[in-house]
Amino acid sequence: MDVVFFGSPDFAVPSLRALVGEGFNVRAVVTQPDRPTGRSRSTTVPTPVKAAATGEGLDVLQPEKPTDPAFLQRLRDLAPDVGVVVGYGHILRKELLTLPRRGLVNVHPSLLPVLRGAAPIEWTILQGIASTGVTIMQLDEGLDSGPILHQLPHRVDADTTAGELRAHLAELGAQALIEALSLWDQDSLKPVPQNDAHATYAPKLTRDVAHIDWTKPADVVARQTLALDPKPGAWTTHEGKEVKLFVGSALPGSATPGEVTEAAARLVIAAGAGLVSREAGAPPPPCDYRRAHRTPGRPRRHSEFTRWC
Repeated sequence: MDVVFFGSPDFAVPSLRALVGEGFNVRAVVTQPDRPTGRSRSTTVPTPVKAAATGEGLDVLQPEKPTDPAFLQRLRDLAPDVGVVVGYGHILRKELLTLPRRGLVNVHPSLLPVLRGAAPIEWTILQGIASTGVTIMQLDEGLDSGPILHQLPHRVDADTTAGELRAHLAELGAQALIEALSLWDQDSLKPVPQNDAHATYAPKLTRDVAHIDWTKPADVVARQTLALDPKPGAWTTHEGKEVKLFVGSALPGSATPGEVTEAAARLVIAAGAGLVSREAGAPPPPCDYRRAHRTPGRPRRHSEFTRWC
């Protein structure tokens, strides 16, 4: 089966490597252009997918927009059987959706139609969903609304961070992708339409979503610290300064919401119902919020915001 792969982030790399490892003919890899980084913006950095594709000796295409006529003609010349999309980073229009002989398929990190949208991993944890998984679906012009080809479930432990869940689902997604394409190639897999009545949504994360409201129950705040780890991080303020809290857990107890009740062997902060604790010594290592104070006269960079961990 001839494949064109569309992807950019770390999450997409296991799927690309699985396609290569299982003998699929990856004709080209389409990824975001290299982006400038650093203070001077003078150094460009490739996407994780480009780095992986280059290491595999694959052809890499990096159009600014996937609607570029020259890019579309290049894909037509490749004549792929199918396109695989994993976190590419662009909305794909009908002209591209119908270009491969069997269309485009997507690896989505939820059990659709649950949690359609931009941030299903984080919202899985924010909502306390105990069972998630990955879906291989055919792409259409809607928002994660195409027919389902294959799904694999995954249990979410109560203390799982978004970073950990993303890593697990990236590997599970690669497995599901290979299974789906292999069965589909043998005409042993039939697309199943999604039930739109059961759809829920996982919107893009905002600064307000990451802001801790200490009047909420401790289990809600604890899930927030897990869901936004490693980024963007759940944040609050302490003595007028922004601080971030990671890997919290809920405990019984009561005090004024937002009050720090312990700050020695562990950090404990009161929520609306219960307490939120961060044990000292658990990874990542403990940090002292005072280190986040800036040198007088020098603006603070975002990276200097403290971790309460």
